[in-house]
Amino acid sequence: MTTNDTLNADESRGQQKRSSARYLPAIARILMGLLFLVFGLNGFFNFIPQPKTPMPEGAVAFVGALMKTSYMMPLVMGTQLLVGLLLLLNRFVPMALALIAPIIVGIISFHVFLAPSTIGHGLVVLVLELYLAWAYRNAFRPMLASRVTPGAK
Repeated sequence: MTTNDTLNADESRGQQKRSSARYLPAIARILMGLLFLVFGLNGFFNFIPQPKTPMPEGAVAFVGALMKTSYMMPLVMGTQLLVGLLLLLNRFVPMALALIAPIIVGIISFHVFLAPSTIGHGLVVLVLELYLAWAYRNAFRPMLASRVTPGAK
């Protein structure tokens, strides 16, 4: 095998790695979209059964307060549903990521302070959010400028 053959083989392996990695943002976006679509719909139709293990007392009180105030259903679940649809349709993805970020902070906070034993799903969503925010970082760059003139491009 000549040096050129070795270089070509190495180059084609590098292209295979790059070509498969380009699908990672789409996979993460679809997975996160499905999660929020399903859990958003569940907020309205309640088709996922409740876990058999009892929640800690503080978590029960917190969720009960959210349900009594009608905060949880229309706002949080509606936002999850909207974000899930936007991510699955690949439309306004940076806006969807910005919309869902405070809800993810709420999910993580809930699990850290009220139900630490069930934090696994929240961490998966957090990792997906951070990865997608990194993948779409160019869309967020203008928001992070320290000084901006209104109307300027």
